[in-house]
Amino acid sequence: MTARHADRLPNLWREADAAGLDEAGLLLLRSNLLGSDLRITNFGGGNTSAKIIETDPLTGAPVTVLWVKGSGGDIGSMKRDGFATLYMDKLESLKGHYRGLADEDRMVGLFEHCTFNLNPRATSIDTALHGFVPHKHVDHVHADAVIALAASQDAERLTREVYGAEIGFLPWQRPGFDLGLKLGTMATAHPEYVGVVLGGHGLFTWAETAQDCYEATLRIIQKAADWLAENERQPAFGGPKTLVLDTATRTQLAQSLMVAVRGRISTPTSPKIGHFTDAPAVLDFVCSHELAALAPLGTSCPDHFLRTKICPLVLEFDPAAPDLDKLIAGLDAAIADYRATYGAYYEACRHPNSPAMRDANPVIFLIPGLGMMSFARDKATARIAAEFYVNAINVMRGASGVSTYVGLPRQEAFDIEYWLLEEAKLQRMPKPKPLTGRVALITGGAGGIGAAVAARLLKDGACVLLADIDEAALKQAQAALASGFGADQVRGTLLDVTKESSVIAGYDVVAREYGGVDIVISNAGIASAAPVAETSLALWQSNMDILATGYFMVARQAFRLMQQQNMGGSLVFVASKNGLAASPGASAYCTAKAAEIHLARCLALEGAAFGIRVNTVNPDAVLRGSKIWQGEWRAQRARSNHVSEDDLEEVYRQRSLLKRAVLPEDVAEAVAFLAGPLAEKSTGNIVNVDAGNAQAFTR
Repeated sequence: MTARHADRLPNLWREADAAGLDEAGLLLLRSNLLGSDLRITNFGGGNTSAKIIETDPLTGAPVTVLWVKGSGGDIGSMKRDGFATLYMDKLESLKGHYRGLADEDRMVGLFEHCTFNLNPRATSIDTALHGFVPHKHVDHVHADAVIALAASQDAERLTREVYGAEIGFLPWQRPGFDLGLKLGTMATAHPEYVGVVLGGHGLFTWAETAQDCYEATLRIIQKAADWLAENERQPAFGGPKTLVLDTATRTQLAQSLMVAVRGRISTPTSPKIGHFTDAPAVLDFVCSHELAALAPLGTSCPDHFLRTKICPLVLEFDPAAPDLDKLIAGLDAAIADYRATYGAYYEACRHPNSPAMRDANPVIFLIPGLGMMSFARDKATARIAAEFYVNAINVMRGASGVSTYVGLPRQEAFDIEYWLLEEAKLQRMPKPKPLTGRVALITGGAGGIGAAVAARLLKDGACVLLADIDEAALKQAQAALASGFGADQVRGTLLDVTKESSVIAGYDVVAREYGGVDIVISNAGIASAAPVAETSLALWQSNMDILATGYFMVARQAFRLMQQQNMGGSLVFVASKNGLAASPGASAYCTAKAAEIHLARCLALEGAAFGIRVNTVNPDAVLRGSKIWQGEWRAQRARSNHVSEDDLEEVYRQRSLLKRAVLPEDVAEAVAFLAGPLAEKSTGNIVNVDAGNAQAFTR
């Protein structure tokens, strides 16, 4: 038995967690437990339901209400408000209105007339499948092991062989009202069934209590996994055809390839974020003899297909003689061929009322010896697409190991992808935020200004790589931002801007994690104060190394990467009022900051030809949250102003024209403006965020 199938699905039901919950609470508990394991169902896939006695808010009479996961939700992370609620008697009455398969879409609209208690949650297309099963609790999941049976050429025979008389089988049919009628009829006619396998799709199970339903679902999935383990042909996928490159080589090649692909499939209005995985299951597949035969078949489960497109793009690559230049040189032709094939698929399958063709670029890229890349409009979607394709690999492995794998027929796939109901769901999605699909690297990212800038860019939808030399502060800042904006959106890396190798390594991280970079915020800082006669060469050089040479190396590497992507870009230097207005006793700091400002202007000249904008923000006296004000610099500034350190902020406030303190969030707003689309025609500019200082006026 292979380790992949030997793992048992843990029973996570705990009486302590269930105690005191009402029926809806038990349904939510069951849903979250099922959705916590990708072997049971993928993100956003499957749904759960319960038929619950409620009090009618109008009559006060008891009524049976179907609680079922609403459209577009995820059972693993959903909350109580993620369920649609429908009067069961009204739902049953819809059977009399059904006029056949051509009436499917209209029936979904009628679900709204069955809504209980004015619940605004949109109903799922699977509502009828849950409602018409004559059992209180119903689960529908996309377990890899069960779909492996369902996607086999002889799926019905295998289902009988594995489950005997306790599980029924229904051939492939697009989910909808008619399939709900058929499922309900089968469940009624066979009281011995505890569930039904849907051909090419997934599993339905049922029981009379939430716990029994949960445990029945686990048992049925485990039974399929155990049977496959005992009966699969070995080695999987016909065994290896190509070697697997070592980890270091895979990483190095992947980060360069990610940048090259991202630049070719992104547009100014639709930039893409990448995700790379070289998980064992992926490497088994991309290095196998059966890759060329199986990959073009696409996926079988509709949920897999909707996330991963009709089929992946397999790139030609020989890991025995890895030639990155050759691989990248072949990308244009490979992607163009994929687009042409996708366009032909659209034209061959389209209906007169089909929505316009969507993005024809591949989502999944498979590279022998290397692994898999996925691209989408945001990191979470790209990662989830990869997870779905790993599910699909597991399905293909199981199905081809005991039978012949069967993918979703092209016309059926098209009818799901371009289903008018699916289009309506897409149209209901909120518009992308201004920086969705954009990637930002922020040096000094763990400090007050850096973290504030990160939060501001994350708010606008960007992915952010925090780069900082302070490991403890970096971990703290990353954790805080991930908690607020999601772990997918934030990464962290140690980076010393004075070391060329460290700077290059930082850009390697952003390429590997997200596929490239669009926005670079140079914010790493140092502050020093000393009369010129007491300024040591070491102090002078430290300012130059960090604030001048460091900014140069960060910008140079940004230019290199952005030019490879050919997507333009935006650099923002966080300089200082002191770069324009001289201050006594701080010659090293002021000179280095002046160098920053002039470097930005030089880069604006060079970057324009590549669509790379370079601008500068000049803060002044940002005391709160700033690491440079936590040490000797604060004490020195207090002494030079003849005040206590506690009074220093008030001194700077009164010194400003506007008599206001400057906060990290104020600087972040200026940075976000210059980095984002509102300033897309601005380069070579300086924005002062100093509450007004006449000495620093640029004119």
